[in-house]
Amino acid sequence: MKTLSKITLSLAVAATVVFTGCNDAPAKQEVVKPTITEASLGLRKTDLYSEAKDTFGDEAKYSKTYAGSGNKIVRAFQDAPPMIPHDTEGMLPITIKDNQCVGCHMPEVASGVGATAIPVSHMTNFRPSVKLVGQDFKKSEDVMKNDVAITKTKDGKLTGARFNCSQCHAPQSTAPLAVENNFEANYTSKDGASKSSWDSSAYMDSILETVDGKTKASSVITADDIDFSDSAAGTLEGGH
Repeated sequence: MKTLSKITLSLAVAATVVFTGCNDAPAKQEVVKPTITEASLGLRKTDLYSEAKDTFGDEAKYSKTYAGSGNKIVRAFQDAPPMIPHDTEGMLPITIKDNQCVGCHMPEVASGVGATAIPVSHMTNFRPSVKLVGQDFKKSEDVMKNDVAITKTKDGKLTGARFNCSQCHAPQSTAPLAVENNFEANYTSKDGASKSSWDSSAYMDSILETVDGKTKASSVITADDIDFSDSAAGTLEGGH
């Protein structure tokens, strides 16, 4: 009996030694993943709890150069509205009765003062004319006959829809960008970075020739167009 106990004790000790020896092998180290903090999310780089005292936007710094200094901003793309490169203090807000921009940018003045000239598109009314019939405004043109609604303004003045220059043209801040802009413009004209093509494009010339009655619109809707006699979809009720 004593011999059996000794054998059992010896086996238990041996098993303990073997098990302990196996556990002595170096454990595989886990890779610690970087912690994502609130301050690393978004563009602010500050956490939500200290936002009130630590979060500040970059100061918008606009050009202080005077109008007529000759500075110009490259256009973002072909025929993009040119941005305002000079100080606008005292010029805003622009109203239909107080527009200081036209003092330098009208075509007859711009070349003499080195300013960007307002293109002919701004002296052309593309809106369909309307007339008051009772309490309703009605279009003066018959769209089914393709009546021309485009008209040039008298004396080369701005159309009423174009008086608010700051609706499309705006000063540009020189503050650093939160996200870098890597867009590259592909201009369709050689001077597209600094000049509008509206004054010299064949498209604009054809529009003005149509307005002047020199050419006939190529998209006039005919009686056959209205009838749709050969259309698989059938005819339109009332011819409209």
